[in-house]
Amino acid sequence: MDRRRRRRRRRPARPRPGGGHPAEEDRLSTAQPRRRTGRRPGSPDTRNAVLAAARAAFAERGFDGATIRQIATAAGVDPALVHHYFGNKDKLFLAAIEAPANPAELLPEVLAGGTENLGENVVRLLLRVWDGPMRPAALALVRSAVTNEWTARLLREFLVSQILRRVVGTLGLPAAEREARGSLAASQLIGLVMARYVLRVEPLASASPESIVAAVGPTVQRYLTGDVDLPKP
Repeated sequence: MDRRRRRRRRRPARPRPGGGHPAEEDRLSTAQPRRRTGRRPGSPDTRNAVLAAARAAFAERGFDGATIRQIATAAGVDPALVHHYFGNKDKLFLAAIEAPANPAELLPEVLAGGTENLGENVVRLLLRVWDGPMRPAALALVRSAVTNEWTARLLREFLVSQILRRVVGTLGLPAAEREARGSLAASQLIGLVMARYVLRVEPLASASPESIVAAVGPTVQRYLTGDVDLPKP
């Protein structure tokens, strides 16, 4: 009787339905990580393809002429994937040109100062971007624009569509006048960047930001709101 009990105790455990030893199944269940739920991370190659298509579209058609659908078709992806990666066309544009700052986040402060202070506030914002942590990215963008036609077009679209159009749009002017005043203001701002940060013309390169705001701000203000002979086609 005792021998039978010992034999019963030594019997190996029966396999569970589906096969496999219980101990082995426990070991496998702890060794295999659980799959995470939710959206899978996108492929870097796909994201880069969208950015390349976006740069080409914005350079060829401008910000207004390019569409998310066109960019998605050129990249060989669904438009929904472009929205997933970048949100909207403004954010896609900023990512495509590797913009040093998002004007939508900075311009409210400029516009809050009122129409009579637009010139000084625009120059002050420009200097704050260039003299701050974003300077290397901004400098790389301008230097590339000097030698690369496509980058020059993208930089122009950045200044016009993302910054000056929003500034001049608050003045209630006819479309042709908005474009003309915006182009004059852009010429002043681009010239300031080139002279101070790229060519480093003294004493402009070493001048304090507030002294530059006081000197250049009134000129930008005159271009935006003052009495000036506007360029015509």
